[in-house]
Amino acid sequence: MDDGTLCSIGELARRTGLTVKAIRFYSDRGIVVPADRTRAGYRRYGPDAVARLALVRTLRELGLGLDVIRRVVERELTLGDVAEQHAAALEVRIAALRLQRAVLVAAARRRPTCEEMERMHQLARLSQAERRRLIDCFLDTVFEGLDGGPGWHAAARRSMTPELPENPTDAQVEAWVQLAELALDPDFRDRVRGATERYAADLSESGSTPPRPDVVAVVRDLAAAAVESGITPEAPQADPVVRELTAGCARTLGRPGDTEPHLWLLPRLEAAKDPRRDRYFHLLAVINDWPAPEPLTPALDWSVTALRSRAAR
Repeated sequence: MDDGTLCSIGELARRTGLTVKAIRFYSDRGIVVPADRTRAGYRRYGPDAVARLALVRTLRELGLGLDVIRRVVERELTLGDVAEQHAAALEVRIAALRLQRAVLVAAARRRPTCEEMERMHQLARLSQAERRRLIDCFLDTVFEGLDGGPGWHAAARRSMTPELPENPTDAQVEAWVQLAELALDPDFRDRVRGATERYAADLSESGSTPPRPDVVAVVRDLAAAAVESGITPEAPQADPVVRELTAGCARTLGRPGDTEPHLWLLPRLEAAKDPRRDRYFHLLAVINDWPAPEPLTPALDWSVTALRSRAAR
């Protein structure tokens, strides 16, 4: 100490808990300037140096760069402004890290190839506009050119559009990657397009206007109960369910009294029976934070088997 007011760099290190090397580093960059030097050239620091170094340590631990720290201690910037700007930057960084973590967690479960890993990474990094274009392209393939009545396309597209939130969870990011992969799958696009064409054609033939139940909805409501009850599709106990199911589908399509439902109902149910559809809507619910939908595949499988077994009799 000199006259009780100045201290050496070693004394300053003991007071602050920083190393002499660190203090010299900050001093050389003009963040903590010595108040004086001895005749031998040794640095001496004033009483404010301890407070300055405490602030420097805090700001460094919060991730601020040296130039910003220097401007703060020189009062060129306020701590409030710096904190606001840095918090905003951290939000962007945290969002990027969350995306990276979600991709890595998904990759650990899926054991992807190098090509699959690259695709997952690229899909997770898409901007909101890029995600929208990807889904719009998929839905254009599904709905473009179909005649389903006024407002039908818009409502159907909304019901199939994922909206990844600004700060998604790991589960939502992973669900987005998987849904995007489905939307890019040409075979899945063709299957969804075929099912949608059939629905639009049924609307046209029956003269109905959406929304109205289609044959898949009728099957879901009736066959799902049989599946849950453990009734096998070939058993005699399934006969009343099959009669009610075919009658309901016939009414929906405007063909009551038809005695050979397997000729027109089986192709529709077989076309709709794609587990990937269930997967798409499950992932959609995760992304949009909607209630999980009931899968259609078990009821469709049951109905197809029931119809086939009775057509063969």
